[in-house]
Amino acid sequence: MAASAFLTVCVLCAATLRTGFGLHTVNAIYGETIDIPCGHSQDKINGLMFGKWKYEQPDGNAVSVATRSAVKNRTSFDDVPEYNGRLDLSENYTLSISKGRISDEKRFVCMLITEETVFEVPTVVKVFKPPSKPEITNQPTFMETGKLNTVGDCVAKDSYPDANITWYRNSQALVSADGVASIVSSKERNSTSGLHNIHSSLQYMSTKNDIDAEFSCAVTYYMPNGIAVMESDPVIFDIYYPTEKVTIHVQSPKKTIKEGDNITLKCIGNGNPPPQEFLFYLPGQEEGIRSTSAYLITDIKRNATGDYKCSLLNKVMIASTMVTVHYLDLSLTPSGDITKQIGDSLSVSCIPSASKNVSVTWMKNQKILTQPTFTNLQFRDSGVYECETSLLEVDGLRRKKTLRLTVEGKPRIKLSKKTNADGKSKTIVYEVDGFPKPEVQCVSLGNGLYLNKTEETTLSNGRYSAKIIISPEENVTIICSAENKLGRESHSLNISASK
Repeated sequence: MAASAFLTVCVLCAATLRTGFGLHTVNAIYGETIDIPCGHSQDKINGLMFGKWKYEQPDGNAVSVATRSAVKNRTSFDDVPEYNGRLDLSENYTLSISKGRISDEKRFVCMLITEETVFEVPTVVKVFKPPSKPEITNQPTFMETGKLNTVGDCVAKDSYPDANITWYRNSQALVSADGVASIVSSKERNSTSGLHNIHSSLQYMSTKNDIDAEFSCAVTYYMPNGIAVMESDPVIFDIYYPTEKVTIHVQSPKKTIKEGDNITLKCIGNGNPPPQEFLFYLPGQEEGIRSTSAYLITDIKRNATGDYKCSLLNKVMIASTMVTVHYLDLSLTPSGDITKQIGDSLSVSCIPSASKNVSVTWMKNQKILTQPTFTNLQFRDSGVYECETSLLEVDGLRRKKTLRLTVEGKPRIKLSKKTNADGKSKTIVYEVDGFPKPEVQCVSLGNGLYLNKTEETTLSNGRYSAKIIISPEENVTIICSAENKLGRESHSLNISASK
């Protein structure tokens, strides 16, 4: 009997049809080659003539797609438009379908035909397609507390079979709940490709706890080896919330503030975004001054010490801070250039006025001394007196006053003598004090000669000495006179002749 005739007869003859090999399943990946084994070893079938592949339509009709002759080792493909150029049939009767599609998800049957029997092996093809990585779109630039905010739309495209989307906050799954979250999901199928697009939108009631929180979505889908999950990139939102507290502080380049400094008051609200305008209240003022968050005060005065406040424009949430303006004054009485007479008294006072307790230091000629008292002025009391006080912790705040004291008096002179080592010459020493500095003249009586001094040494304020060396041949009397604008004083000294 011819093979074609036999096939016709056997297809119609149920007595010779054997289908006891079970139903097989092939899981395939979309776009890849689908390999469908025949499911029965043709080596164990005696008298195999050829093999044939068909698939079943939904209405139950069968459509043949490929035939391979075991005798002639030849393959032929039926004219089925959706499989043109996509089929291959191997020697072991494995049917390969390239570029797998969703429409390839069918029940295929491998028929192995002998002269006596037709062996049928059915195989169900399942096609899987992972979706694209889910992406969150339509994100807001920020979310506000106290209201439902749109977090965005999560989209996963081109999956098969369909998939599901789950939203997460910090890796914790979110579900729809009144006043907390609202999730609306939808699916659509592409009529051409058969692939599914999955959409899910999330609205969420944000709180301050959502600062830096990560929101993401994940798609759960099916693959041949089971369920798989793919996550989107996380997103973080700027959370807007109202101001609940304001604070005020002083911005100054120094730790302490002194009179004449510039300071800036900074008012800050803890809301997001922070408020940009405030009311500032200066000490003793009831009406606020509207300003940005920074209020500048220049050349601040000591009477500006007090409480500084700020508030929101609606005059709520008032904050305050204490500002102390440090100052330092110094009064010296008398001061400047003072001239007194020897023996006079002089009362001196140096009184500080400061924002905190300070002490006074007296100095004369760069040397520290105690509070000076003058009840009987002497020439040695002349000099430059400095009264100084400071607030070292207030950026070295320091004040100094100066008294230049001059003690005047008429001259006083004293004479002395000694014989020099040569036994002939004499040294006459005079010491003189007085101010202004006296002019001294020494004269030898008898011959009326003026004597010249050889040295002059300053002993102390208003006091100095000089030497006169003479070698008299006879006894003489030396008279020295000291004179300034206040008077004159003379003393004499008898000198014996040199021998």
